[in-house]
Amino acid sequence: MEVVAVDIGGTHARFAIAEVEGGRVVSIGEPVTQKTAEHGSFQLAWQASARALGREMPRAAAIAIASPINDELIKLTNNPWIIRPPLIKERLEVDSYSLINDFGAVGHAVAQLPSEHFLHICGPDAPFAEKGAITVCGPGTGLGVAQVFRTGPLSYHVISTEGGHMDFAPLDGIEDSIVKRLRSTYTRVSAERIVAGPGIVPIYETLAEIEGKRTHRLNDKEIWTLAFEGKDSLAMAALDRFCLSLGAVAGDLALAHGPTGVVIAGGLGLKLKDHLVNSGFGQRFIAKGRFQALMSSIPVKLITHPQPGLYGAAAAYAQEHTQ
Repeated sequence: MEVVAVDIGGTHARFAIAEVEGGRVVSIGEPVTQKTAEHGSFQLAWQASARALGREMPRAAAIAIASPINDELIKLTNNPWIIRPPLIKERLEVDSYSLINDFGAVGHAVAQLPSEHFLHICGPDAPFAEKGAITVCGPGTGLGVAQVFRTGPLSYHVISTEGGHMDFAPLDGIEDSIVKRLRSTYTRVSAERIVAGPGIVPIYETLAEIEGKRTHRLNDKEIWTLAFEGKDSLAMAALDRFCLSLGAVAGDLALAHGPTGVVIAGGLGLKLKDHLVNSGFGQRFIAKGRFQALMSSIPVKLITHPQPGLYGAAAAYAQEHTQ
């Protein structure tokens, strides 16, 4: 059957037609992207996407939202839309739907995507075990965290978490300085303050202070651009430091979840594809004292599918409605 897969974030909402069968995603079409600021509601963006696709929408919706999910009213954190689940069938003219947190959707994508959509980063270069937990963490605007618990080759459960808001644990003097800088603004410094997109700013500014360099005030997008272009030594150093810290945080999450595998996801995660493998990520991931041997046994991969949120939304619908 066909289903409209939707991935709603703070800035963009993406729509695609997917085919699902037997609890799995069979195929997914090219997405249509809408800017949330250009539409007054989710319903209006849905209708604009139908026009862009040039067809009637299927009467089933798989919706991933960058927000906690409840049954009455969903107010997106960085988006003016309000979604009322009891009105979805009427407003969207659908017969059935699924609602899931956006990173929970990524967890479903991890559970269902074939192996060619994963790039080996560190640990054993082997497929994930058919049974056991997989930790999923992804730096983007925030730090998303989910757990996929496999009970068999085709059977799994996804647990959405707020693991990105656990305390950040500095491991050297530079990270001590980064935390000190952030603590002047935030009483509590979470992992998300450092290993999410905006976290590159305090990293960059701390390194500048250590080096005694005067810099212009730059936002996170400007620093990331300089880092990826390789034209600014300070931005490149901040990128290297970000990869180190992400490795440490991913390792902490792995210890907490006891997984048989770890997946790095998120929009920024994919942009780091050419950097993580050759960075200090792997060394920091396993640097857990007495548990270093255990950490070395965990395969860590990067999801490379361009739209894991859309794919995962469709997968969540398939698991809920067609098994």
